[in-house]
Amino acid sequence: MHKTIIKAGKKSIFPDLKELIRYKDLFLTLSWRDFKVRYAQTTIGLVWAFLQPVVTIIILSMVFGQFVGVETPVPHLLYTVSGMSIWAYFAYVLTNSGNSIIANQGMVKKIYFPRLIIPLSKAMVGLIDFAITFLILIVLMVYYQVMPSSNAWLAPVFILIGMLAALGAGIWLSALTVRYRDFQHVVPFIVQIGLYVTPVAYPAEFAVQHLPKWASTLYFLNPMAGVIQGFRWSLFGGEAPGGLFWVSLIMVLFLFISSLFYFRKVEDEMADYV
Repeated sequence: MHKTIIKAGKKSIFPDLKELIRYKDLFLTLSWRDFKVRYAQTTIGLVWAFLQPVVTIIILSMVFGQFVGVETPVPHLLYTVSGMSIWAYFAYVLTNSGNSIIANQGMVKKIYFPRLIIPLSKAMVGLIDFAITFLILIVLMVYYQVMPSSNAWLAPVFILIGMLAALGAGIWLSALTVRYRDFQHVVPFIVQIGLYVTPVAYPAEFAVQHLPKWASTLYFLNPMAGVIQGFRWSLFGGEAPGGLFWVSLIMVLFLFISSLFYFRKVEDEMADYV
């Protein structure tokens, strides 16, 4: 007669990376499922992925470029697209991660797997939005004959930082929404307001000039403020991001690390709440 002895080990502070790697097939399956579901019932399919950011970009360019008259170092339309390329990814992950655990409650209740895979799969699908807006950015740079600056090699670094910010916010929301369902209604509002309080269609310096010093620091607590500022600097050159950029960078790191810590803390209880 064989005996199976289960030893309760000490719970880790952060998710187990090796375990996540072991479940990579599930991660890829969920990502592919979300991609198909997103466009399965649409008539024009992937065209929607182009249409949504294009319409938003045009509206922002008209409001800030034509009506407000914000000055930018490159054509305003190009400047807006550069900000939208990273913001589109952040907004997608934020919107879709919040309800992700609840939407997959059937799996969560029936089988064991690292729950972190669910919000991570949303982040994978969000790369489609980023790729589309980045493609539009390249086309416009060619059209306006704007050459990348000598800092362009740093662009992938800022893209990576932006992804960490999106993952941090998305993981936090996916864990919080399990207990506090009100976040399902709050997140769309946050994304809508965030589009205007983030320097997507105007320079971060423009906001700093019109805000008192204490409010400027508060403004850069928005992690995407520094990310977009740094990304534009890497593409178009100009004055390097100042001290406030580091406020955003620290916020990104805090958001990402704390999200992993909190998610791991509540992961075992998720099946009870969904």
